[in-house]
Amino acid sequence: MSRSVEFLLAGLMAIILVPVMAILSVVVLLVDGRPVFFTQSRMKSPTESFTLVKFRTLTVVEDEDGVLGGDKLARITPLGRILRKSRMDELPQLWNILRGDIGFVGPRPPLRRYVERFPEIYGEVLKGRPGVTGLATLLYHGKEEVLMAQCRTGEEAEAVYERVCIPAKARLDLLYAKHKSPCLDLRMIVATLWRRLPPVPRPQRKL
Repeated sequence: MSRSVEFLLAGLMAIILVPVMAILSVVVLLVDGRPVFFTQSRMKSPTESFTLVKFRTLTVVEDEDGVLGGDKLARITPLGRILRKSRMDELPQLWNILRGDIGFVGPRPPLRRYVERFPEIYGEVLKGRPGVTGLATLLYHGKEEVLMAQCRTGEEAEAVYERVCIPAKARLDLLYAKHKSPCLDLRMIVATLWRRLPPVPRPQRKL
């Protein structure tokens, strides 16, 4: 999907969804307090960072970093669970799309420390612009949640994420990069909205 199409689509969605995001902002403020938004530095290329914006779904701690392992699940607020399940916590990322930080479809933007630890992997994955959703998000998110939920410490969660999740998601991200097209992007956006899995692209056999 071209940058111009993404900008127009994100702008249209922002106009339509402004009332929804305004209501959600008030609800988060009244139910869970400040801050309403969760912001975090992510990487859009191996060398460029940006600030990702989402609705806050966890209780506030001083040092908020790392993956969401089982040790952090208790910090998800009741409202946060609803926002995460419906993916409404992702709505503020329309701002990131309008800025050009990310697109609608692509690999999820990683934390800097993972890019620095695995430069070979992310050097390939981040050749394309990251996105709100993507093949790895759709196909692996459920398994990742199960794996992370079994981790009882931050150290264990980090180890499982680095050893298992990063390579698995990278394979799917690179598969998407090989087969990406506007049609596939549209199918994945629809799949994300309807919570259904898209067909996995398959390499064509040579005759």
